[in-house]
Amino acid sequence: MISNLVAFFSNGESLMFFLLALGTITGVVLMNSLTKVIHMVVALALTFISLGGLFIMLQAEFVAMVQVLVYGGAITILMIFGIMMTKHDGEEPQEEKTTPQQYTLLGGSVALFGILFYAIQKAEFVPAAFNPGVDNTKEIGLQMYTMHVIPFEIISLLLTVAFIGAIVLAKKEEE
Repeated sequence: MISNLVAFFSNGESLMFFLLALGTITGVVLMNSLTKVIHMVVALALTFISLGGLFIMLQAEFVAMVQVLVYGGAITILMIFGIMMTKHDGEEPQEEKTTPQQYTLLGGSVALFGILFYAIQKAEFVPAAFNPGVDNTKEIGLQMYTMHVIPFEIISLLLTVAFIGAIVLAKKEEE
């Protein structure tokens, strides 16, 4: 079993996958466990950027750039602006006591991780031939602006209306 781990981490691609997956999982866990909203948004940005790296490893460069630019950049900034524009009371969250359910949850999580780790170690993965498209970004653009132009324009109109609605709601809250 140790030899499988050494073989796994001796490959640079596997090591990079492990680091990006660890970044994704860490961001999700931090996002769910932190108490300050701004820290939660930063953890979510870590998750988005790590997912972008995983998409690059899958040779989906366009999806990776959209993930980093739209989610890692625009959505994160939009959340930060939303936090800054809303009023927050100065209430500090109460400290939670550790309950038996949390210990049970921790034990179950460790057991699930152990079972998954054992199953993956015992699985036989057969390498398969992978043929990525010649230029997948060009294909996505052709599909988006020829066959799917109407839904694309409807989505842009819907996003514009949502943005104007957010501005109106923010102005009402200010008054």
